Amino acid sequence: MEILFLLIPLAVALMAVAVIFFLWTVRTGQYDDLEGAAHRILMDDDDPLIPGNAGKQVPEQGPREAGEARLNECAKGSDVDPKSTEMKDV
Repeated sequence: MEILFLLIPLAVALMAVAVIFFLWTVRTGQYDDLEGAAHRILMDDDDPLIPGNAGKQVPEQGPREAGEARLNECAKGSDVDPKSTEMKDV
């Protein structure tokens, strides 16, 4: 029974720390942009890091124009396979 004199204040103190931490995260804006990370991972900003693309400067374009440019590159006889996601050695 004496253990309750220790456990109840310990539980209340732990709950107070959790509430304070939650309020801190809300005030610092941790929950403001919930979808940003999900959209950023889909953006293809690492294209210059791929070997063979280091010298190419790709203008900003939408997904449709990027797909058409890739098909045009394939039609010219380059090493890009439009249905493959793997890089071929040049």
